[in-house]
Order: sequence, then structure tokens, then C-alpha cells
Amino acid sequence: MEDEAGTEKEPLLPARTAGRGHPPRGTFGAGDCPDPAASCTVQDAAGADLDLYINQAVVFIEDAIQYRSINHRVDSKSLWLYRWYYSKICQWVLSLTITLILALAFIETPSSLTVTSDVRYRGTAWEPPCGLTESIELFCFLVFIADVSVKSYLIGWEEFRKTKWLLAYILTLVVSLIDWTVSLSFSCTETVRIRRILRPFFLLQNSSMMKKTLKCINSTLPEMASVVLLLAVHLCLFTMFGMLLFARSKDKQQDKEWVGYFHNLPDSLTSLLVLLTTANNPDVMIPAYSKNRAYSIFFILFTVLGNLFLMNLLTAIIYNQFRGYLLKSVQSSLLRRRLGIRAAFEVLCSLKESPVSTNELCVSANTLLQVLQKVEMDSCCKQAILMTVRSCPHGILSAALFQKLFDELDKDPVKQHPPKPEYQSPFLQKVQFAFGHHFFGYLGNVVALANIISICVILVMDADKQLSERDDYFLGAINCFFILYYLLEMLLKILAMGFKRYLSYPSNRFDGLLTVILLVLEVSTFAVYGFPHPGWRPEMMGLLSLWDMVRLVNMLIVFRFLRIIPNMKFMALVASTLLDLVKNLRAFAGLLVVVFYAFAITGIVLFKGAVVPMGNTSVVNTTSGNSTLQCGTYEQLEYWPNNFDDFAAAVVTLWDVMVVNNWQVFLDAFSRYSSPWSKVYFVAWWIISSVIWVNLFVALLLENFIHKWDRHCHRQSLSEIEYQTTVELMFRDVLEEPTEEELMEKLHQHPHLQLCR
Repeated sequence: MEDEAGTEKEPLLPARTAGRGHPPRGTFGAGDCPDPAASCTVQDAAGADLDLYINQAVVFIEDAIQYRSINHRVDSKSLWLYRWYYSKICQWVLSLTITLILALAFIETPSSLTVTSDVRYRGTAWEPPCGLTESIELFCFLVFIADVSVKSYLIGWEEFRKTKWLLAYILTLVVSLIDWTVSLSFSCTETVRIRRILRPFFLLQNSSMMKKTLKCINSTLPEMASVVLLLAVHLCLFTMFGMLLFARSKDKQQDKEWVGYFHNLPDSLTSLLVLLTTANNPDVMIPAYSKNRAYSIFFILFTVLGNLFLMNLLTAIIYNQFRGYLLKSVQSSLLRRRLGIRAAFEVLCSLKESPVSTNELCVSANTLLQVLQKVEMDSCCKQAILMTVRSCPHGILSAALFQKLFDELDKDPVKQHPPKPEYQSPFLQKVQFAFGHHFFGYLGNVVALANIISICVILVMDADKQLSERDDYFLGAINCFFILYYLLEMLLKILAMGFKRYLSYPSNRFDGLLTVILLVLEVSTFAVYGFPHPGWRPEMMGLLSLWDMVRLVNMLIVFRFLRIIPNMKFMALVASTLLDLVKNLRAFAGLLVVVFYAFAITGIVLFKGAVVPMGNTSVVNTTSGNSTLQCGTYEQLEYWPNNFDDFAAAVVTLWDVMVVNNWQVFLDAFSRYSSPWSKVYFVAWWIISSVIWVNLFVALLLENFIHKWDRHCHRQSLSEIEYQTTVELMFRDVLEEPTEEELMEKLHQHPHLQLCR
């Protein structure tokens, strides 16, 4: 089971005990068996044994493909259950269940099913009846119970006791079920539901990469703590110095700094902490700076030391530790892959069909072909391995050759484009050459640029016109011309490249899809409003007005301009880095979901109903009734939609705080509406989201870009091949191959498979 024996342990290959089937026949040397009763002599495998050995090899190879630990049971029934558990449908159901239980927060009390979260205008939300969401929760809990039961059975009792994640899984389920029972006993009227804050654990425990990232953060904490401590000392020293420098005096002008930012110790700490993120710069400095320009030195010095040096040093430490730990994790994954392949080899050596050699163990090529037919893997990779096996001399494979076969798994995933059609007609050959040339693509980019420029010119000319004065004739005619060109370009490219080759390029699929959508919109516009003509601005006759449809077409045309990216080398490099980043970002995005969810639920418990609107009086101006609102406050800026009255509003509020723009407004508002201790909640969120997670994101971004840049500099670009990057491939060049001794040592530690040689 993947990561079930401890996420970061080196994967131990599951061993097959003598009581669970026959030991592999070909893996015992003469006189090597510790117990004559262990059936270590060479015997003919029965039909059932043949199927068992082949199924074992299939599972071990699939474990290697997915970087899973093979530390699981290997008897016939367990192998069937194991493959069923990791089937697409089973994993899809588990993922859907996790998504479902997390999504309940949007409809549970307090429900997020309102048009707006503004406390002044929000209507009464629909609240689900008691038992509805609880029934869905119960279904999810039953799925999780089945999940943990299968996992526990497959790895065995000994490994189960060592697996902290499974123990925590069971504890979470027990606490959740108890809390669920309490909710029903109180008729769903209780205000605090412990199980809601535990839900992100189900997402966390289901992802090995998220566990590794979490352990990476944990291993980085000691180094981070030293910098955070230095930041705290820096903050405290400047706070004390600022309170002495801007102490209360008889001069009311000088007292503005004291009143606004250094009135007491909590306010002083908050002001400088926010300044560390530059969110209140230069506001915090202006009262003192307007009195004496020398005061600016204090704030500049604080910002330079804190923001430019210490915060960036923290980023460097997180990146360095993250990269080192991720390298170790990928090295462990490589060992798992090599171990799975070697386990499959050792199992297949025990078959009768395997040639017996006194010097070296071998596997029959025909036997391996039977195994590969049952293995679920990428079709292109499987075909490459099958071709190599069929061309194998003498029809036998040694351990080294067997391992080398599966090096195909470590290669970059590549995509070969189909060949161009071969035309016999000289005219079609010339057409193919002309419209298949890259200059034709450049012409299309020029036309797309001209389209964008024309749209910009017309928008600038019509910017100040009323709708009644606007004439959409020119914009409609221009759109019609360019869409016809895009359609012609798409058809000519299909003619030159062939339909399959045309679709094999992502840029062509992007162009083609937008062209078809533009054509449908344009035809719909003509069908409803007729062809463009002077004064073409009829009233709305359908779902969208003419202007809305024209705007939609133009937005898609602007979006289509992104087609130029693949033709600009360095821009394409940056774009491909971003795409690879999205592919490898699931673990980091998952961690962000976990902390967002936990903090949002906590925020609802702490601050639900804390923000109260100031009557029905508009606060657009700086006064409301007889009270004057200070500029830059929560009320004056009309931040009323940012609250913790429901889950969706809480998520948006946390996002706004994570961005740290004007986050001092939230610190001030919730300290007034609830308690001054609310600042602890927001500062903790800032540290986890902006300091830790954002820096981890920067580390992954740097690693992706450096990897791409090195490949770009040391390898010529191949236009016919598209390379893709994964986390494992980023470190491939610096990974160390495990030795024969290491692999065999791990195999001998297998709890369900005993090797005697």
C-alpha cells in the first residue's frame, strides 16, 4: 500500500510467507534453505501456482509504475482485492466521496446559498433539514470505513500497527462518528461540530505527495524557526524603539503617529507587522514624516532589514530544505520502482517455463509477455517494452536485462505526431508545402495581431459613447472578416497536415475550438439580428443583446491571440513551465485546500455573526448618522461582504487576507467586532498561507523553471516531440540507482515473501 507503512520510510517489499503459497522455486540456491520443510527444492508449479505467480508479477510491476510500496499481502484473494482497490472506478468513488464530504460545508448551517455575502443585503439562506447532510455524511463515513478496512487488511496487522496515518485515520473516523451521533441527539442545533474541522484529513491521508510535502514542511520548521525568531526579535526591538520615538507629547501634530499606530504595545506590534508585508506603507509613516523627514529613516530601515533581508532569507531556507527533502523523497520513489521490478523478476523465476541456469537466474520472454498483457500501463510504453521483449535473443531475460526493459518507465513522456498525408497530385503537394510551412503560421499570428489592434481602436473610439449612440457596424464587419479568415486557415491547415496530425498539436486544438465557437456565435448573431449594416444596433431579441454577443466574440478573439506563445521560444518556455507547474501542483493545491478549509471552519466558529451592519444608512461617504468613519476602515471601505457568516464568505475573506493587501483593515475590524485576540487568528493564517505555502509554491516554480531552462540550454528543441515534466523527472539526472545488494536486502525483509538465496 502506498505510503501506508510510513510515508517516508524506504519502501520494504512485501514478502510471501511459506504459509501463503509456495516459495519461488527459482530463487533458492543449493543448500541455502534454512528449513527443509519450507519446500525450497525445485518443484513443478501447478496451474493455480502459475496463475498466482503471474498475478504477483503483474501487481509488483503495477506497483513499480505507480511508485507504490509492495509491502502488502500477495495471496490470490488479496491480490484480487488489491487490484480492485486501485482500479479506476474504486479510486474515483473514493475521490468523489472526499469531494462530497468537503462540499457539504457550502450547504450546511450556516448555508452559503445566497446571492451575496454582504451583511447589509444578504437574504435568508436556505437551511437543509436536520438529517439531510447527516445522511450524506454517514454514507461518506461508511465509504471511509471500507477504505481503511481494506488498507489495514492488505498490509497486515504488523505493518498496520506501525502506520501512524492509518491509526490517525481510524481515530478521525471514531471522533467524527461520535460527533455525528451527538448532532442527531441534539436535533442538529449544536453550534460547534468537531467533525467539520477534521474533514480535510480525509483529503490529506489519501495523497502520498501531500504527506511528503507536509513532512517536508515539518523537517523545515527548525531552520524556519531560527529566522522567525530573528524576525520576532527584529519586530520587538523596532516596536520598543518606535514606542519611545513616537511617545505621547503636547504637540498634537506629533501625536498623530502615536494615536494612529503606536498607542500601545499591541497596536505598535500590529502596525510594524503589517509594515513587514508593506500593506500599510506609506500610510504608517506619513504622520511622522509630515512632521520631520528624518523619521522616514526608522521605517525604511525596518522595511529593508525585515522585508528585503529576513523575509527573503526565509524564502531561501524553505526552498533549500524543500528541494533537499523532495530529492530524498524522489530517491525513495526510485527505490520503490526498482524494487517492484526486481520482485516481479524473482517471482517469475519460480515458474516452470523459466529457463534453469546454474550461473544466473533468467525469465522466459513468453512468460513476461503473458504478464505484460495483464499489466495496466501507458499503451505507448507497453508497446515499446513488448517490442523489446519479442526481439530478445534466445527468448530469455537476465535480471539486468529484465530491469533495463522497464527503464522505459523512467523516460520522458513523449508524444509523436502522426505523419503528414501523402498526396499524388503536384498541385496538392504544393498546397501542402505552402500551408504546412511555419511561415503560414506566422501570417496567422500577424492577422491575429491586426484583429486585436482593430478591436482596441474601435473600443477606444466608442468608450465614451452612450449605448444609443454606438454603431456596431464596423466592429461586426471586422469580426466577420477575421472569423472567415480563421475558418479558412483551419481548413487549409487540416488539408496540409491531415486531420489527425492537426489535432495532435495542442495549439491547433486551441485554435480550432475557438474558431468553431466563434463561427457558431457569428452565425447565431446573423440569424437573430441580420447581417451588419450602418446603424446596426437593434434591441435585444434573445438571451443576449447584440452588444453582448459582439463582446463575447471579441473576448474569444482576444483569448485566441495566445496562439503566438508557442512561436516565441522564451515565452513558450515560461508557458510550458506554468503548464507543468499546474500538473505538479495537485499536492500543494491540496495542502492549501486543507488549511483553507480548517481555517474557514475555525473562523466561522469564532467570528460568525460578529460583523453587524450599521443600520440601513449608506456609508459611501465618510459620515454615517452622527458618527464619523475614519478613512481606510472596514466600514468606510465597505468591506461588509468579507465576513465569516458562512463557509464561502470565510474562504473569500481568508483569500483577501492571504494576499495581504489591506489586511490591516481585517485585523482592526475583527479586533473591534469580536476581541483583540482575533489578531492571533489572522497572524497565524498569514504565517501559514503567505509565508509557508507561498514560499513552497515559489520553490516548486523555481525547480520547474530551472529544470526546463537546463534542458533548453543543453538539448536542441525537437519540433516533432512534446516533452512533459513530472516531479520525478526533474531530479532524474541526480538520482542514484540502488545496488543489487540493496534490492536483495529489501526483498529478504519482505513480510509475506521469503527468498532463500
